[in-house]
Amino acid sequence: MKRIFLIVLCTLGVTAGAQVKTLTLKEAVTYALENKADAKKAKLQVENSEYKIQEIRSRALPQITANGNLTYNPIIQTTVIDGAGFGQPGTTIQAAFGQKWTSTAGVSLTQAIFDQAVFTGLRAAQSTREFYQINSQLTDEQVIERVANNYYSVYVQRERLILLDSNYVNTQKVRDIVQGQFDNGLAKKIDLDRIIVKMSNIDTERQQVKNQIELQENALKFYMGMPIESQFVLPKEEFEVVPTSLTEEPNVENRTEYLLLKKQEELLVFNKKAIQAEYYPTLSLTAGYNYIGQGPELPWFAKPSSGVYWSDFSGIGLNLRVPIFTGFGTRSRVRQADVEIRSLQEDIKDTKLSLDLDYRNAMTQINNNLVTIENQRENMRLALDILSNTKNNYLQGLASLTDLLDAQNASLEAQNNFTRAVLNYKIAEISLIKSKGELKSLTK
Repeated sequence: MKRIFLIVLCTLGVTAGAQVKTLTLKEAVTYALENKADAKKAKLQVENSEYKIQEIRSRALPQITANGNLTYNPIIQTTVIDGAGFGQPGTTIQAAFGQKWTSTAGVSLTQAIFDQAVFTGLRAAQSTREFYQINSQLTDEQVIERVANNYYSVYVQRERLILLDSNYVNTQKVRDIVQGQFDNGLAKKIDLDRIIVKMSNIDTERQQVKNQIELQENALKFYMGMPIESQFVLPKEEFEVVPTSLTEEPNVENRTEYLLLKKQEELLVFNKKAIQAEYYPTLSLTAGYNYIGQGPELPWFAKPSSGVYWSDFSGIGLNLRVPIFTGFGTRSRVRQADVEIRSLQEDIKDTKLSLDLDYRNAMTQINNNLVTIENQRENMRLALDILSNTKNNYLQGLASLTDLLDAQNASLEAQNNFTRAVLNYKIAEISLIKSKGELKSLTK
């Protein structure tokens, strides 16, 4: 018993300690942009683009390396030379050149003087940064859209549960009335059974909606990057319908999706130029300074008295590379890059049409849903009046139980239809805001 008592106390403590936060759409969107993995990864890509740019720039800077080696020659190679150079014409001398031990240490430098590929890469660096910045903005907009749509879906499910709870309470009152009539012999048992079945069906639907609410809330928390155990309530003001004023048709070329494709096209053009740069000659500067030690024993720390001698040597040079024929490989890669550009240009044209379609469809849905909302609001009012009158008539014996149950069903259906119409309007409103490229306005 003590153990059970402690468990109950702990449970109550956790429940009491849980904070239920009022969550507006702006707060939900802002939270998602700060915590959702997609948004964070997009910002990391922007950061990573700076390192990629630094990598490209490094190709235009001097490349300095240090090198060293130690070689032991157990058998020294011999060279056959003409003895005439040593005053012995007509003879051949076999001589061994080198030492048993050789060690070299040095520094080398390479600097690109002219390399068209490097210059093209440097010009593409700024476009690379802008590409990732636009991509991050597009990711933020996608996060906002998902959160907004799920936010309204959660609200609708909660409204459905409120309607069902109200309907359950009203049906329970009718059951009590029928129960009293049945006890006094004024109602049939079949009437009482029907109302009990009605209550059971409503309760079953309530349980289903509760499950849908939990699933929808978990989806919203996931899209926000919020811990699943978090709890929140949605203010009713967020679901009010404010007719959207008609605006001029937006310029689709300012949409993030379009800008991203145009920036991608720009990068493909640079890629084509980088391949074409293989037709150009390259010129680079090389320089090196080395120190070499040779002798019959390990040169390190040895002295001339041991037969080991150290000396330095250096060199400076220019390397010129002129491509003449590459087996048409470069030409093939240039043509492949050109095909990629033309293919992307077709995607850009199609995207412009799609973005324009999104705007027009959103405006159509907005207008249609406004009409539907007004119709459903009137239907809901009429259904409530019918239910009230039918209930009074039933109590006075002027209407049957079937009429009362039908009126309740009609009233509930009208209220659900109104809620769905509002949801459709809100989703269409998000689509319209997106089509105008103003999703970030939901964070203000």
